[in-house]
Amino acid sequence: MSKNSKSEFNEKSESNTKLQTLKKKKAIWAYIFLAPQIIVFFVFSAYPIVMSYVYSFYEWTGIGPLNDFVGLGNYQQLLSSPRFWNSALVSIYYILGTTLLGVGGALILAIILNDQKLNGKGFYRVIYFLPVVTTTAIVGIIMGNIFGINGFFNQILLDFSIINKPIPWLTDPFLAVIILIVIGSWKGLGINMVYWLAGLQSIPNELYESAQLDGAGFWSILRHVTLPLLKPMAAVIILLSLVSGINAFDLVKTLTNGGPNFATETMDLFIYNFAFSSQLGGGQVRMGYASAAGVLLGLFTFVISMIFGAASFGKQVTRLRGSKRRKGGVNV
Repeated sequence: MSKNSKSEFNEKSESNTKLQTLKKKKAIWAYIFLAPQIIVFFVFSAYPIVMSYVYSFYEWTGIGPLNDFVGLGNYQQLLSSPRFWNSALVSIYYILGTTLLGVGGALILAIILNDQKLNGKGFYRVIYFLPVVTTTAIVGIIMGNIFGINGFFNQILLDFSIINKPIPWLTDPFLAVIILIVIGSWKGLGINMVYWLAGLQSIPNELYESAQLDGAGFWSILRHVTLPLLKPMAAVIILLSLVSGINAFDLVKTLTNGGPNFATETMDLFIYNFAFSSQLGGGQVRMGYASAAGVLLGLFTFVISMIFGAASFGKQVTRLRGSKRRKGGVNV
């Protein structure tokens, strides 16, 4: 090997060594910047999730060592508890109600606000989006004052002689659930509207123009152009709304606190009452029992997501596979 080739080889090896050293330094700095987030995730997310499964096998008050192992006893008590099943039923009502009202109402609003001829669209979008950025607990407190027995709404109806006595909006079991669903739908209306607007604005205007040239009216365009093209976006919005409906704790806690007589107690409030509130949790704090309920709530969320995902996205996967098979048959 000549001197020139040896020097070139040494230069290449040195450059490779420097490059590897530089890559190692970058990787080290990347892990250093990621370390705080990783630590926070494991301490405040991963560890509590794992321990909730452990606690669910013990009769534990949250204080002291884990000594009273009960196995599946907490789960057996939950599955035989009418109060637990009532909270699950209330959660289902709330999820379905907020999804139907919130997603459907947001679609109507998005179609109206997507009209190019409408003036002041930015103002209306801000107005409808304000509830989204408002703290849920504050919304619950304000709405509790509005719909209370001596609240603003009843006072207006009494002043105009529309009713003779106050309506028990939050003390009647049926009305309380309805009010809870309506307020929850209104709270999430703005974010669903933004999602629908994003989907509507992704539809090419050429499709609308060609449909109008063919003589199609508003309803015909909506049925045959707009809604079919919004199906992928609709699947995502509905899934997000279903999952969001499971987390109703803030609103329920501040608006009705699960009353009257646990008629509006959702599953997450049920867990809170047994984990932290001895008065509403049957007279004592039962962290193990609440952890078992939390595990069932997680499974409930997983099942809903899987069922909806299989129902909505499964058709798309089947269509894609069918189109690939047809293309493969043509090529052969």
